[in-house]
Amino acid sequence: MDERTGQAARTDDTSLLAGRAIAGDRESFGKLMAAYHGRIFAMVYGRVMSRMDAEDITQEVFASAFRGIGTLRDPELFRPWLYRIAINAVNDFLRKKRMRSIFTLFSADREDREYADPNPEPDTIERREFWKRLETFFSKLPTSEREVFRLKYLDGLSIREIAEVLSKNESTVKTHLYRSVEKFRREEGLAGLLEGSCHE
Repeated sequence: MDERTGQAARTDDTSLLAGRAIAGDRESFGKLMAAYHGRIFAMVYGRVMSRMDAEDITQEVFASAFRGIGTLRDPELFRPWLYRIAINAVNDFLRKKRMRSIFTLFSADREDREYADPNPEPDTIERREFWKRLETFFSKLPTSEREVFRLKYLDGLSIREIAEVLSKNESTVKTHLYRSVEKFRREEGLAGLLEGSCHE
C-alpha cells in the first residue's frame, strides 16, 4: 500500500467513524479521539510550549468536539473541523495568557524548566536550538502566514483542509503558504529543511 492509498484509507475510516459519531455513537467518537489525540496534542504543544497546558487544552478540544459533533454536516470534514476547534482553543488560551501578563510581573508560566535535563545530550541541544530558531522565524511572520505554514508542515494538513480550518479559500491559503515558504528558504540556519516538500 503506497502512501496515498494509506492516507485515503485513513480518511475513509475517519469519515465512517465520524458519520457514526454524528449519529450519536459514543464508541465511534472514542475511536476518533484515540486516533487524533496524539496529533492534536502535538499541534497544541507546538504553539503553547507547555506540556501541562497542552494536555488541558487537548482535553478541552475533545470535550468541545464531543459536545458539537452533532452539528458537523459532512463526516469527510471531521479532520479540519477538529483542527479548527483546536486552533480556536489555542487562540483563546493565548489571549487569556496575554491578558494575565498585563497584571503580573512575569508573563509566562515556565513549569517546563523544572523538568529540564541539567546535562542534555548533544542531539537534545541541537533540537532545542532548532526549535528556538523556528520560533524566531515564526515571530517574523504575519499571523495568517504562520498558521498556514504550521498547519501544512508541522500538522500535516492538506491545502483543502487548511482552507476549511481557517475558513479561507484555497487560493488564499496557497498564497500565504508560498510567501511563508519563500521566507523560510531565506532564513539562515533553516534553509533546505523543507527541500522537496514545499509544494502541495
